[in-house]
Amino acid sequence: MARIYQTNNMGEADVRIAIVQRGNADLLVQRVASRGLAHGDAQWCITRERQDATASVYFTSPGFAQLTICFVEHASEAGWTRPHRLKGCLSQGRA
Repeated sequence: MARIYQTNNMGEADVRIAIVQRGNADLLVQRVASRGLAHGDAQWCITRERQDATASVYFTSPGFAQLTICFVEHASEAGWTRPHRLKGCLSQGRA
């Protein structure tokens, strides 16, 4: 499950992420309300506690990003759109 912590410091982040339009995204992400609903890299439960997170992210421009995402409404839409070196890292804490 992906438990995501948003940091305001780029140096603290495991991954630099840009929010882009759907057609340009590496990963389509659905935000979920609880940890139990978060599965894999594509369903994010946002946490306020760094120690609870599987990955910390810093939102930046596409030019500085390691990963581009687009938020989607439904679980059936969420997932990787193409092969990516970070696949599995957001949910398993190896980013």
